[in-house]
Amino acid sequence: MKLIYSFMAIAGGLALGIQAVVNGGLGKRVGTIEASFISFLIGTAALFFLVVFFGKGNMLAVSEVPKWQLIGGLLGVVYVYIMVLASPTIGVASTLIAVMAGQLLMGAFIDHFGLFGGERHPLDGRKLAALALMFASIYLFNSK
Repeated sequence: MKLIYSFMAIAGGLALGIQAVVNGGLGKRVGTIEASFISFLIGTAALFFLVVFFGKGNMLAVSEVPKWQLIGGLLGVVYVYIMVLASPTIGVASTLIAVMAGQLLMGAFIDHFGLFGGERHPLDGRKLAALALMFASIYLFNSK
């Protein structure tokens, strides 16, 4: 089962790579904030139909969750806006490697301290070396 989820995560990464160039091109034509809005609007419409036809949860339970769990959409706005802004300027690969470095850095921080109710996975030398290599790759991707 872990292998299936790993392939699903790879598929999600492939989709983000395509999304970066698609949204970046849209941003050049309609504006950065406008492209971000259009992207979220179309995504919201798609999710609406998925909820209507396949949803099995309880949307009304949203009133019972901790309020900090509702910031995911705002964090998505930050991500999409930065992708629309950065990918046409520094390229899709450079943008994605920087995004992945940020994700890994935050993920390592969350895991190390067990934040947001997650299980603790302490940082060790190997993980710190991997983070350092990721940041070195940002330099290599952007140097001439």
